[in-house]
Amino acid sequence: MKHSFSEVWQKHVPVILDGATATNLQRRGLPLGVPSDLWTLERPDEVLRLHREFLMAGAQIILTNTFGSSRFRLRQAGVEDRFEATLQKAVALARQATRGGDFVWVAASLGPLGEWLEPVGSLSPEQARVFYREQALALVQAGVDMLVIETQMDLREALVAVDACRSVGEIPVVCSFSFDAHGCLLSGERPAQVARALESSGVLALGVNCGYGLEGNLQVLEEMRAVTALPLWFKPNAGLPVLDEKGQIVYPVTPEQMGACARRAVQIGAQFVGGCCGTTPDHLRAIAQALRKAR
Repeated sequence: MKHSFSEVWQKHVPVILDGATATNLQRRGLPLGVPSDLWTLERPDEVLRLHREFLMAGAQIILTNTFGSSRFRLRQAGVEDRFEATLQKAVALARQATRGGDFVWVAASLGPLGEWLEPVGSLSPEQARVFYREQALALVQAGVDMLVIETQMDLREALVAVDACRSVGEIPVVCSFSFDAHGCLLSGERPAQVARALESSGVLALGVNCGYGLEGNLQVLEEMRAVTALPLWFKPNAGLPVLDEKGQIVYPVTPEQMGACARRAVQIGAQFVGGCCGTTPDHLRAIAQALRKAR
């Protein structure tokens, strides 16, 4: 019988997260600039294959291909009419990939709305909350095990997103942030400020994903651990993207380096570890091997 994530995760730390969605689909033909979410309906075979490859590499949590699938962002992409179908299909694909696994779970990915809140941008906090809640509710109804608000760069938006997600029912919520080269959010806060602001929000875990390099993300993790006892989520990029001699975008960090980074993250106190942009199944396999040793 499928084990409840909430009941068992503390006995099986560190938990292995999956790797990147968009950059791996780009390696398989997704054009640059095209949201990966569109392939949920247009190329579901590739999305399913990627989920399965991450599971085979050792992932215990698969994130749905819904990072940009809020109604707001799909409207900007001109495919708002696909909102319900995209979310339902994305969860179904992740569920299909994880079927039969006792200790694997499906997490819903909710990315930023892509517009600043007022007065800098055009969205009011109330409007943002509606968009996040609508997406979260559809994902929960489709059958996810947890909600992951990720790549947040504005603390105000993140807090709105957490409140919206927690309003849809009793389901674990994670909130993960992306920091710049100076260790700050675009809205200006340092990791310690972010951790303190999330301390009483009711999230299961908080952390860092994407960002500026392995060392910078590890520093963020250290600053968070210094001020909070909440479980920490760590999903860094495989380095910063560069152009190779053929003009192709590549991520320079090797699988071995990602594995070493995963070990350091666990030493700092991370309980959930995977990878973001540039993290292939090979990188994830190295992470999983390093974390098994850490256990």
